[in-house]
Amino acid sequence: MIKLVVNGQPREFDGDSSMPLLWYLRDHAHLTGTKFGCGIAQCGACTVHVDGSAVRSCTLPMAALEGKQITTIEGLAGERLHAVQQAWIEEDVPQCGYCQAGQIMAAVDLLKRDPDPGDEAINTLTNLCRCGTYPRIRKAIKRAAQLARAEGEQ
Repeated sequence: MIKLVVNGQPREFDGDSSMPLLWYLRDHAHLTGTKFGCGIAQCGACTVHVDGSAVRSCTLPMAALEGKQITTIEGLAGERLHAVQQAWIEEDVPQCGYCQAGQIMAAVDLLKRDPDPGDEAINTLTNLCRCGTYPRIRKAIKRAAQLARAEGEQ
């Protein structure tokens, strides 16, 4: 039995411990905001937070998650949107939207590590966007940093 916490809720999993976290989230926890993109941890569509850090969930086995805290896009906002989510809306980032949950989760992690990232820091994000919305993503991350400072989140 694997015990973990997903979006603040205690959960138990008594299945195949080699199952990737992505499939647990989608098929067992019914949290479908996290997307399957490549299955080899390269594209970032499946990015979630494990104990506060961004990870690619498509290759992370459930066996590695005992006692861990998982946050998905569904659990990111509290009573109001997270600053990154708000900036994504303000900057009209998504085109098709498929990669955006993973992009947002990666951006949140970046802003925790670097509250005022420049282009060089933002370029360290390796999440892929097939629609090429990178200029809007960059602009939204900078906007989120401003919003977070204004709201005292950093």
